[in-house]
Amino acid sequence: MELTTVWFVVLAFLWTGYFFLEGFDFGVGTLLPVLGRDDTERRVLINTIGPVWDGNEVWVVAAVGATFAAFPEWYATLLSAFYLPMVLLLVALILRALAFEYRGKRTDPGWQRRWDRCIVFGSVVPAFVWGFVFGNLLGGLPIDADGEFTGSVFGLFTVAGLLGGLTTLTLSVLHGAAFVALKTHGEIRERARALAGRVLVVAVVVVVGALLFAPHGDAVTEGTAGGSVVALVAAGMANARGREGWAFLGTGAAIVLVAVTLFTLLFPAVVPSTLASANSLTTTNAAATPYTLRILSWAALAFTPLVLLYQSWTYWVFRKRIGVRDIPPSSGAALVSP
Repeated sequence: MELTTVWFVVLAFLWTGYFFLEGFDFGVGTLLPVLGRDDTERRVLINTIGPVWDGNEVWVVAAVGATFAAFPEWYATLLSAFYLPMVLLLVALILRALAFEYRGKRTDPGWQRRWDRCIVFGSVVPAFVWGFVFGNLLGGLPIDADGEFTGSVFGLFTVAGLLGGLTTLTLSVLHGAAFVALKTHGEIRERARALAGRVLVVAVVVVVGALLFAPHGDAVTEGTAGGSVVALVAAGMANARGREGWAFLGTGAAIVLVAVTLFTLLFPAVVPSTLASANSLTTTNAAATPYTLRILSWAALAFTPLVLLYQSWTYWVFRKRIGVRDIPPSSGAALVSP
């Protein structure tokens, strides 16, 4: 297998891992005012993702950095086309990070409500924008013979882009509700299970609609697309029976299969051109030099196992369920003890 293909697979793996891991903490952030009826319950929700959310973001840093290093033409075209959505996404992520740090610094309810809104904003916007970006990539962009984006930001509001954004946002909310049901006990757990059952119906409709609109692929792609719907149905059955672990794995499997379908449909293109197929950026004409790809491969072999081990250890340490009684009476979003 050529190194360009290897690195396309690596990037697909990094983005898929990001959607799986960051998907549930975007979902928890989105559901903060829905599942958390008072400050203590909202602190429970924040603590379910408190130990892991920043580690989850390592995946997007790695994915964007690897795109820049392995496929610089893809990176440049992507940023040129989605400059304003990316700025909005960065602002949202910064506000979300600040909210996690500063929400518990004061006991003023108004102060905490304002940071809660930042958490919701910082969760909804990235969950939608990433799907918006990849939906547009799947539908193609106006790329000229020099690989330059010739469209406008208003031209990005296509059916493919909007369906992509709605798909990732809905799946994130569902994944987040399943995660809360898995990580909490008491009323929040029951509330999250009930909400997951309702959101799942919407998610099936949205995912089926997006898959029907997407370009048709080969038998493998059709299999992964159908598998994502089966995974959602299985997650719903597990959720109805109170098997939160299986429900969470089911929603995660659906996200993974949707991402695999996306990248399989794209390959070998990375940015299809709607002007002329000859203008499309592919894994070949958008790639860095073979020497750069070899250096990247050695670096990835050295550091990827370390990152995976560290994240696995983090999830193991903070594996217990938490509830209202685990939250200390003093205000703050500090992490509870493992």
